[in-house]
Parts: sequence; C-alpha cells; structure tokens
Amino acid sequence: MFDGIQRRVVSLWFPRLASDRVLRRCPVEAPFVLTLKQQNANRIYCLNLAASQQGLHPGMSYADARAFCPDLQSSVAHPEQDQRFLQLLCRWATRYCPWVGLEGEDGLVMDITGSAHLFGGEDVMLADMRSRLMRAGLSVQIGLADTRGAAWALAHYGEGIAQSGQTLAALSGLPVAALRIDEQMSTTLQRLGLRQIGELVQTARAPLNRRFGPALLRRLDQALGDQPEEVSPHIPPPHYAVRMTLPEPIGLLSDVMAGTERLLHQLCSKLKSQEMGARYLCLSLRRVDQGHQQVKLRLARPLRDAPRILPLFERGLSEIDAGFGIDMLRLEATQAERLPVQQISHVSDGGKDKLDDLISRLGTRIGLENILRFLPADSHIPERSFIMAPTAYSEPATGWSNLQPRPISLFPPEPIVGTDVQPPKRFRWRRMYLTTGRATGPERIAPEWWLEDENWRSGLRDYWRVETTQGRRLWLFYTPQNPGWFVQGEFA
Repeated sequence: MFDGIQRRVVSLWFPRLASDRVLRRCPVEAPFVLTLKQQNANRIYCLNLAASQQGLHPGMSYADARAFCPDLQSSVAHPEQDQRFLQLLCRWATRYCPWVGLEGEDGLVMDITGSAHLFGGEDVMLADMRSRLMRAGLSVQIGLADTRGAAWALAHYGEGIAQSGQTLAALSGLPVAALRIDEQMSTTLQRLGLRQIGELVQTARAPLNRRFGPALLRRLDQALGDQPEEVSPHIPPPHYAVRMTLPEPIGLLSDVMAGTERLLHQLCSKLKSQEMGARYLCLSLRRVDQGHQQVKLRLARPLRDAPRILPLFERGLSEIDAGFGIDMLRLEATQAERLPVQQISHVSDGGKDKLDDLISRLGTRIGLENILRFLPADSHIPERSFIMAPTAYSEPATGWSNLQPRPISLFPPEPIVGTDVQPPKRFRWRRMYLTTGRATGPERIAPEWWLEDENWRSGLRDYWRVETTQGRRLWLFYTPQNPGWFVQGEFA
C-alpha cells in the first residue's frame, strides 16, 4: 500500500514472440518453426500454434521435427532482432502506464497502479491490450495481481486476474514452478509431494530453508507480497538525432551548410552530455516534392566537435540535387562510441586531430576500410611480423620489437647465383649486375615448425644486409640446408 492505493501489476507473456514476429510479415498456415544451432545441432527455437499441435516443442532436433511433420516450414532465428522487437512492444505499452519493464526475453511487466480507471477499469484495460496485440498478430497471455511474482505466475500458468487482497487464493492451485524457481528445484518439490503453491504455504518454513536455501522462500514471499519486488522501467538507449523543418524551402549550398551547422551544434551538445562521440553521421534532406536524399559521413575517430565535422559534409552536400527546394533536414548519429572528457595540455598540438580529419576526408572518397596502417605481429618470420589494419579502427603501435633493422620493401624471395656461405661479390638481380661493397650479417632465422608454410620448407635462413657499389641496399639470405642465395627485400 502507498498513499492509500493498492499496488497492481500486469504481466504480459508472449509465448511465441519470435515466430509471431516473423509471421507478421510472411503469414503461413502450415506448421512453422524457427531454428537455432544449439549443442552442435539445429534445434527448434520457437514455433507457431500449428507446429505445437503436431507435437513439436522448443529444443527438439530439427531433423526429428521434419520426421514428425514432413510439411514443416522453417527459418533461421535471430534472437537479437527479437529483443529489439520486444523493446518496441515495451515502448508501445507505455500508452497504458509509464512504468513498463522487460520480463526476461519474452515478456513485459507493468505497474498500472492508478492507471486502470483511465481506461474504464482493469477488465477493460486488459481486454484492450489483448485486442490490440491480437490484431497485430501476437499471441499473449496476461496476468494481473498485487505483486510482480503473482502476476507472472498467472500469466504463465493461470492467465487471469487476482482480485485486490486475494493473491493467495489465486495462487493456491498453481504449480510450484509458477514461483519462478529453477526446474531442478521444482522437480524436487514435486517428488516430496509439494506440487501446488497452496501446499507449499502450509509447509513449515524451517525445513524448506534448510533443504532449498533462501531462494525458494524469497520467491514465495515476493509472490505473496511479504517481500517487496520493484518493477524497474526499461530505459531505452539514447537516440542521437535532431531535425529542422524550414518555413521556406532552400536550395543554395551555403543555406544547406548553415542549416547543417545548426543541427551539428545541437547534436554535439547532446553527445557531450552523454560523453559520446559520433562515428557515423547521416544527414537526410527532404525536398518539397517529397523526395529524400542522404549524405553519409564516416569519421576516422569519434567526434563531437561541430567545427571539425562541418567541413567534411561540404563535398557530399555539393552533389545534392535540391530540386524545387529542401524544407526539412534531419541529422542522426547512426553509430556513437564512448568519448570521455580528457585533460587538455597547453603543450599539446593538433597534429593527431589534423591526421584524423585527413583520414576522414580521404575515407569519404575511397572508403575508410581502404586506408591501412602497418601493425606489429607476434612472429619472427619477416613476412609474418606485421599485419595491415584499417587506420580508422586501430591505434598506431608504440614500437616494434625487432632488434635488427628490416627493409622498407619486402617481396617474395628472388633467387640469384651463388652457393658460398658468404654473399657473392658479384651477382645479377632483375637484369642488373651488382657488386657487393659491404655485407653485414648473418642473422639466422629458424622456421616456425608449428605452422605449415611452403616458403620455409628449405629450413634455416641466414640473412645479410648487403650494400652494393651501385647504391642498392638489399636484404639477402642464404639457405644452408639447400645451398642457395635469394633477395627478399630492399632498404631505403
């Protein structure tokens, strides 16, 4: 009780949420299941009513299901899309009350205290919920009680309304599994002869506590209202988007840039309040003839600095066809990343910021994924000692661990004439006759025996840095097990 009003909680359970979501777009009358790979087998994740009537159930092997039901239709499950759909339902449910939260992966919980009279009473409210959800193609079971636990139990096992103050009477005939306990505990209670909640209430609490611990009694007290259980409303993630509707259409590039600048300042203020930075930006422009155009911007680093972002839009906006004019602009950060506040030093320069802006400008032309940087890799094999990663999605390495210098240019080994263990004094490479002026080495590198590599089947390599009298500085190696000389790189 609070402020003289009895608390009332509604539980909505969608037993076929995933399949209903898919069938809303592509309805079928035949048995239908969604499958998901679990325990190295393709198993049923969710199914429609027709499939349930054929004896199929969640967790069943899909191969066995096809044997039971030859005309079974199926699709691959996407649990992440189901969760997004459930969040949309959570937002829809706020039309009945402001206090709506998620209940597991397939349900909602609503605190409708003080809201039912706005719809003509609890019965009318629940009937309206059921009617709207059924018209949307969703199967639902609804429970209403004084507590969250009792409402959940009624939705899953009784589907009804527990009158105010009659919680125990409404739950007495329900199975003990309705207390939201695990399956093993429920099975053990049934073996002890405690099959219904009413029988559990009449049992001494001390033996139950010793046998099952405090979890069982806590769930029982929460369902009966002896222990409080709050309904936490679902807080949707922040949406970073701003919009401007113009009283008169515009078409000049300068006007569009001015509108974009105003939107950028609003968006960056919102991002700054959440300590976030925009990574992908999408500017949508609506023309007076209802045509839509978009300018997308991908940034090399998360940003919330409007003066730095605005010039990056200029190239895309210059290609926009304004037609008879643009009357609406909408700017959205389609992807945002954490960007905490950092201490600014008086000795720091803007070199890194300028490099990031340059990468962003180049990325709008050739794509951020095509701008690469070298990063060190954990291998002593020359061709495996580095990797190439997109510059926009990686940080530069602080240092390379190689103790010996490496050539600026590395290529597949090219054979030259020579069998002696010392670098040849004169050799021919790429149609050039070169003379060895100075040689430094050898540096012996052994193959990584745990990896299969055709290029290193010749065994050990002795590497030499050779400076020729013609000015070429080459990286040569000698293979002792199969005598031969090769050129693999060239120094600057």
